[in-house]
Amino acid sequence: MTTTFTPHGKHLVAGEWIGTDTTFTSEPAHGPAFDFSVGTPALVDQAVQAAEEAFWSYGYTTREERAVFLETIAEEIDARGDAVTEIGCSETGLPEARLVGERGRTTGQLRLFASHIRDGDYLDRRHDKALPDRAPLPRPDIRLMQRPIGPVAVFGASNFPLAFSTAGGDTAAALAAGCPVVVKGHDAHPGTGEIVAEAIHAAIEKCGMPKGVFSLVQGGTREVGQSLVQHPLIKAVGFTGSLGGGRALFDLCAARPEPIPFFGELGSVNPMFFLPDALSARGTEIAEGWAGSLTMGAGQFCTNPGISVVIDGPDADAFIEAATKALEPMGAQTMLTDGIAAAYRAGRDRVAGASGVQELLTSTCDLRNATPYLFATTGKEWLDNEVLGEEVFGPLGLIVRVADMDEMMRVARSLQGQLTCTIHMDDGDADAAKPLLNVLERKAGRILANGFPTGVEVCEAMVHGGPYPASTNFGATSVGTMSIRRFLRPVSYQNIPESVLPDDLV
Repeated sequence: MTTTFTPHGKHLVAGEWIGTDTTFTSEPAHGPAFDFSVGTPALVDQAVQAAEEAFWSYGYTTREERAVFLETIAEEIDARGDAVTEIGCSETGLPEARLVGERGRTTGQLRLFASHIRDGDYLDRRHDKALPDRAPLPRPDIRLMQRPIGPVAVFGASNFPLAFSTAGGDTAAALAAGCPVVVKGHDAHPGTGEIVAEAIHAAIEKCGMPKGVFSLVQGGTREVGQSLVQHPLIKAVGFTGSLGGGRALFDLCAARPEPIPFFGELGSVNPMFFLPDALSARGTEIAEGWAGSLTMGAGQFCTNPGISVVIDGPDADAFIEAATKALEPMGAQTMLTDGIAAAYRAGRDRVAGASGVQELLTSTCDLRNATPYLFATTGKEWLDNEVLGEEVFGPLGLIVRVADMDEMMRVARSLQGQLTCTIHMDDGDADAAKPLLNVLERKAGRILANGFPTGVEVCEAMVHGGPYPASTNFGATSVGTMSIRRFLRPVSYQNIPESVLPDDLV
């Protein structure tokens, strides 16, 4: 990397870079810290008002115009690639390869969404032609199409400075739908947010889009986030983060005079179920794979597979021994923020202090570092202790030893909503897998066989969401082309002359 980026620390509001008197200082994992302006409710109002004004033109752009805009944003991000990686690595402590890969995912989903809206299938166009001679009553001509809902608020995520933040999936989906976006930047990586906002701003100017189509408000207290979700012109919210923070914002959205949808992706424990033949034949291999998935990115993925459910016996003993051996040499990794590291240690203490929990692998971690932990418990203790099913954000694994398949099914039925569930099985496990699959499809948005859930493919068929508390809207996804549907609503046009209808309906 040869490009150095020095943030100016200002907000982008409707095409203008605006500073405020109050600032906060970034807390990078390494490298220099910078000062950034603190957001205010007044800035939020200015940004949202501009977004509403922009909607009257942007909401009626052609699919081709929006597709070119999305592709131009991707080009502008790639043009700043080295600088994006440099500031992102400094702020988050994530390795260069991870940031390069995440940038590719971010620009890739922008280009995918551009291709998707060009096709037009997402509009779900329907036409019931008029039947004037139908008895006893004639039928009018009725057409249906999905239309954008208006300005959308997006909250940047701490664990994905690119793919789920300023120009990440929520922003890309809303812009693809025809909705202007106001982003509340995350304090963990404000410089990364700023340089990506510069890329979007450059694309707005190149494509001649209204300036209010995108704004970034940095930092600020809870009051800033509250003012954004409560603003009467905001029509939906996209959020990736903690259960506590997401639930608080969800409640604010529901309590508004005009309630709006809150699309919160709040994480899960992503349990894996090991069926007997697979555990016997491949237990050691799977344990080693689990260790790698569990510790990937210091365990800071919402799809981190924190729970393994195995049937007690010699094969379970061998699995536990292999998992412990695979995790032992794993060194400390830098976590995204001091707060996340402290929460990880608190989660470790919560699990270690629970009744019936055995410590298999412990270590010492402090400051912003994380080392892996491994614990075991029984199916009975799991079923009796809800705290064991709570997410620990970091490389902590819990093995649940169940007595038999019946107890494994009871554990599955006890689960709260999850983003993912995984079944490890061989051909001989099919009879046991079928009823288990029936349970798990009620618990998660994505079910895997013989894999690990870390790594979410951005594609047409992906669902990244699930029943609460994994997400606040189990019928939606925050990844993949179907995520665009969150920011659309169906409109029927009855007996509207073709000369007046939207172009996409004619």
